Amino acid sequence: MFETTSVKAIVNRPHFIRPKLARDIRRLERDILRMGALVEQSFRLSHQALFARDLSIVEQLPLLEEKIDRFYKQIELECTSIMILHSPSEQDLRCISAFMQLVRDLERIGDYAEDLSEIAVKLFPYEPHSCIPEVAVMSRHAQAMLATSLGALADLDEVGANSIKSLDDAVDEAYDRVYDTLANQRDIRGSVEPIVLLALAIRCLERMADHATNIGKRVAYIVTGQRT
Repeated sequence: MFETTSVKAIVNRPHFIRPKLARDIRRLERDILRMGALVEQSFRLSHQALFARDLSIVEQLPLLEEKIDRFYKQIELECTSIMILHSPSEQDLRCISAFMQLVRDLERIGDYAEDLSEIAVKLFPYEPHSCIPEVAVMSRHAQAMLATSLGALADLDEVGANSIKSLDDAVDEAYDRVYDTLANQRDIRGSVEPIVLLALAIRCLERMADHATNIGKRVAYIVTGQRT
């Protein structure tokens, strides 16, 4: 089996002779987890805006998105610098490349969270649709997936990383049900805008869940060296 390229493995590797590289990768992992915490916060706020109809928090989302984007650019630069300055081994290079892909997934989840907050503002004048409770469940599942993927990264937990798939299946099934409800609705009174907005919202949530699944896959790759 592929020897893990994780921080734990780097520190414990008996033939390791480059402590500076180990420190840089540890710092990189910490920065990714800090970025992940901001993305989680952004997701929670967008959930509150959309389902609790609390628009007072919407203005916080762009500020969070700026911080997330700064982390994203900083981490990409750090990854590039490590590759240039340290000429990492193949194993370490795989770890760093997985980090670079992983932060793109985090950045996209942050983008979708901001999109959800904008949808919440546009939906506010309308009465809540009957499918809102199921959409809220989708959102909670996607948030749980994000939390699980970040926990798997922090603990380098292959089992936790692979467990995300079952929740992703639940989100996909909910997406299909809600989409069918919206697409086949006949008793539309007034504007169709809320239906269109809800269709956009469930699409955002479905994509957020997909990106959380990707993060889990990348963590599993870091641990095992095998792509799934």
